[in-house]
Amino acid sequence: MRIVVLGVGNILLSDEGIGVRTVEKLARDYILPAEVELIDGGTSAMEMLEDLGHADHLIIVDAVRSGKPPATIVRMAGDEVPVFFRTKLSPHQVGLSDVLATLVLMGEQPGTTTVIGIEPESLALGMELTPAVARQLPQVVGLVKSELNQLGMNLTARH
Repeated sequence: MRIVVLGVGNILLSDEGIGVRTVEKLARDYILPAEVELIDGGTSAMEMLEDLGHADHLIIVDAVRSGKPPATIVRMAGDEVPVFFRTKLSPHQVGLSDVLATLVLMGEQPGTTTVIGIEPESLALGMELTPAVARQLPQVVGLVKSELNQLGMNLTARH
């Protein structure tokens, strides 16, 4: 089994970096099973095709536009995850949707895909998450841990 946890976003645009900050925290705080791969996708797009192809499960963590209050966490799985996005969920969605659609066309799409997103409070220039989104980071990490546990993967805390 191969599971990819992909954190995407631009760390220069405050809350846009929540996906990258999540994979950084997972790498810093936990020892992961060999079957789990963390990828800091940043704002990359097609460069990730090889890394994401044929994964059994893909967990994407990203800032999303859900229409809910800032710092609200949303989870989408299975058919809820639009491969061919019609509405823009993420500020850099064009790249991510292109990647997922290309994987489908190549027959290399992940077995299942889950998106854990958080509504950004600010996308202003800045390296730090806003306080409201930063307070949610442990819950986002906990959701990723829960997803991995449901897939039979247990993380070991480093501390």
